[in-house]
Amino acid sequence: QVQLVESGGGSVQTGESLRLSCTTSDNAVIMKSMGWYRQGPGKQREVVALIDSDGTTNYTDSVKGRFTISGGNDKKTVHLQMNSLKPEDTGVYYCYRVLLLTYYRGTYYPQGKDVTYWGQGTQVTVSS
Repeated sequence: QVQLVESGGGSVQTGESLRLSCTTSDNAVIMKSMGWYRQGPGKQREVVALIDSDGTTNYTDSVKGRFTISGGNDKKTVHLQMNSLKPEDTGVYYCYRVLLLTYYRGTYYPQGKDVTYWGQGTQVTVSS
């Protein structure tokens, strides 16, 4: 069972910074991407940032220039440096990890199957 452990959430003032971290102990052979989603109060879950296995990063427009995602060389850890935080960044941040598996729930997938795992979420609160 893949487990993602998140840390680094908290409460800050507008303009301050936080650093989120997510780590896993799985021994997956192929990691396709890791990243962060968030869900603000009364909002749908949205992707914030992700990093692919080749190191390519992508960000949602609202965080470009303020957030930086980075991954460990072992591809088991991902960090999200969040600077210049705004109240609209408030929400629960969820780490996710996409693995390419050939065996999943007792079934063999010769071409591989993308399986997404989620962390439990960490609260980020930004007050004005």
